Amino acid sequence: MKKTVIYSQKLEKKFTSYKKEPGLLGSLKSLFVRNYITKKAVKDFNLDIKQGEIIGLLGPNGAGKTTLMKMFTGIVVPSEGTLKILGYTPSERDRLFRKKIALVMGQKSQLWWDIPAMDSFLLLQRFYEIEESQFQKRIKTMSELLDVDDLLHIHVRKLSLGERMKMELMASLIHSPEIIFLDEPTIGLDLISQENIRNFIKEYHQKNKCTIIVTSHYMADVQALCERLVLIFDGEKTFDGPLSKFETILGKEKNVTFNFSSPQDPTLDLWSSFEAQWDSHKIQVDLRIPEDKLRSVALNIIKDFPVTEFNTEKMPIERVMKTLMKNPQIVKQLNGNNGPHELNGRN
Repeated sequence: MKKTVIYSQKLEKKFTSYKKEPGLLGSLKSLFVRNYITKKAVKDFNLDIKQGEIIGLLGPNGAGKTTLMKMFTGIVVPSEGTLKILGYTPSERDRLFRKKIALVMGQKSQLWWDIPAMDSFLLLQRFYEIEESQFQKRIKTMSELLDVDDLLHIHVRKLSLGERMKMELMASLIHSPEIIFLDEPTIGLDLISQENIRNFIKEYHQKNKCTIIVTSHYMADVQALCERLVLIFDGEKTFDGPLSKFETILGKEKNVTFNFSSPQDPTLDLWSSFEAQWDSHKIQVDLRIPEDKLRSVALNIIKDFPVTEFNTEKMPIERVMKTLMKNPQIVKQLNGNNGPHELNGRN
């Protein structure tokens, strides 16, 4: 049985700020009287992650994802609850703990811009006390996987965004961490670079059997890398389970696209029953149809309308996330009716 490497129980983080009235008078008043506001960025958060898992941590902006990642890595101290990473308390910043984890943030760099990446790697070798043969082996393996052999001695500031992101990954993985936290690892990259980074992460995980936590707004990252998803809304865990179950969180429905040979009337009652989304010419419509009604509805549309083409797909993860983010009351309803533990079957 695989051991637990990340464990939290009733984890919470509160941030306190205060309101200040505008102007000089407001500044003077704030010297004597302050109206403090306390916000819970993370609330009663329970999590159990086993060795070797790749977890997708999802949620809208401001949901608490980054706060969680910072608590996991010891940057932020929890307000309440229990948090253990590999048996360590992250906020104590134990030296051995820091050598066992890595944090990759797509919007922040840990490399020195005015020197080649290889010089930064050599500094990290000294910091992590990596034996020379191991260091050379890891550099060779990762640079070949990422196809950056000829870029190691070029100043970082002269590299493209995609090339710099590859170097950032190498810098974070050079000490062979047991747990890797990836915060938006493909943000701002073009499609080819995104795919290259995802392929590298998958291959690295297969070879090293490390544990990886991924946050991303690109659902392609999550679908390509993760089998288990944790969804956080307003600081609370609202889903924790396999990707296949998340795709049916709104029901077992299929997204069906119909193309017509001529424009159609979008005001018919038929379309509103299935959340129709029309193109500007009214010759293509996307419908959400329950699986048990798919056959009968599709046959009726084909019989009564000039259909030239149609195709079906399961509710993709991106469509589910968009729906949840546009309608947060759905999340509250799911959480209220089932509770996160019943919904996902995990503690």
